[in-house]
Amino acid sequence: MYRPGTLYTKEPVTTFDHDFWSLGHGKVIPHGIYDCQQNRGHITLGNSKDTSEFACESLKNWWNNYGKATYPNANSILAKCDGGGSNNANHYIFKEDLQKLVNEIGIEIRIAHYPPYTSKYNPIEHRLFPHITRACQGVIFTSLELVKALVEKTQTKTGLSVAVNILNKVYQTGRKVADNFKNTMQIVFDEYLPKWNYRAVPQPE
Repeated sequence: MYRPGTLYTKEPVTTFDHDFWSLGHGKVIPHGIYDCQQNRGHITLGNSKDTSEFACESLKNWWNNYGKATYPNANSILAKCDGGGSNNANHYIFKEDLQKLVNEIGIEIRIAHYPPYTSKYNPIEHRLFPHITRACQGVIFTSLELVKALVEKTQTKTGLSVAVNILNKVYQTGRKVADNFKNTMQIVFDEYLPKWNYRAVPQPE
């Protein structure tokens, strides 16, 4: 896969000047979480599809592996998300997967979506992603393991570090929300801008 930028090599590296799926041997689907308090990034690399299930599983892995140990007294997680993509504010399938997630991990998750054209104000966009891009510049991606090694090297003078997890799982696309979910869902919408702000609260079995 072609990557912009320059790097030092011992011999010339050749690649196509455009990316063609038909010529690829796989794919890399990244999902990023940035912990503002710890200045730490958590990147999940998938090789399937960018779905709501993938986004929620990435959040679950962050919580189980890092979050609950770092914040043992937390009773709520605030996730600042874009308005589109796998965590689309308009898609009930994301809310359904989010409800399943909180029921499993047992802690409330508060979602704050950035409306269209405002995601540039999300801290992850300027505190994490540009530095990951710099760590990967000029390198030809040939495997998930290579991408993992490159991203883990991401650091800044202000102490940014990045942990990377590979999620080797196939995710189904085109999933539909359960027939009765909209009528029975327990998502709590805020009074102010409810389309963009809501909470998923763990429900008893």
